[in-house]
Amino acid sequence: MAATPQASRLVLITGASSGIGQAMAKQYARQGWRLALVARRKKAIESWLGPLGISADSYVVYSVDVSDADAMAAMAQDCMARQGVPDVVIANAGISVGVDSSQRGDLDVMARILNTNVLGAAATFGPFINAMVERGSGTLVGIGSVAGIRGLPGHGAYCASKAALISYCESLRGELRSSGVKVVTICPGYIATPLTQNNRYKMPFLMQPQAFAQRALAAIESADSYCVIPWQMGWVAKLLRLLPNVLFDRVFAGRPRKPRASA
Repeated sequence: MAATPQASRLVLITGASSGIGQAMAKQYARQGWRLALVARRKKAIESWLGPLGISADSYVVYSVDVSDADAMAAMAQDCMARQGVPDVVIANAGISVGVDSSQRGDLDVMARILNTNVLGAAATFGPFINAMVERGSGTLVGIGSVAGIRGLPGHGAYCASKAALISYCESLRGELRSSGVKVVTICPGYIATPLTQNNRYKMPFLMQPQAFAQRALAAIESADSYCVIPWQMGWVAKLLRLLPNVLFDRVFAGRPRKPRASA
């Protein structure tokens, strides 16, 4: 298994074709890291990699669907053979679509969201854990969401998936506590990405992806176990968590819902 050069650390990022994943990859590239970039759309990644002007030997693009656990395991083995064991692995790939549980077809959409957002994260981390533990270092980063803190009408699948991811990362952090491997959970608020561009409601404290990426990389470097970005959304989330159900339901009554896949 190839060793990671100390002078140039390696980060693996899923969902790197656009949005948060792309912004974080660009930020890491600016800091001189080597990149292992994972997405279903390889050409989409290559389209923005070119203008960065980074050397071709500093990155590898892997075309894989994170919901395919066997394909992710094969990708991880290829990555470790070609680039070494990553110093940071970021499970960022995600789907955000509204669902209506009364519609049979939306249950299939919900299954796809859970497979990508939750099982996809586990499939991303799993193949690297033993190698990181053997080395005695590494950081696993789950990209959750403020939406995982309370359930929002019409957004049940996404909220459920991010709540599950937050709990999964918390469990994993406890399991790896004495191994030298860190687990970081980052919960973005509203970020201006393709996932939010069709939202029909106000998005307070909306951030640009690059501003998010700068703060996220700082949180990862300091190994914060749990971080909400921007911090203002952290306070909003805490207040929402404290609201009694009757008040919470009243606040969100009539709120526009996330567009469904078929809407």
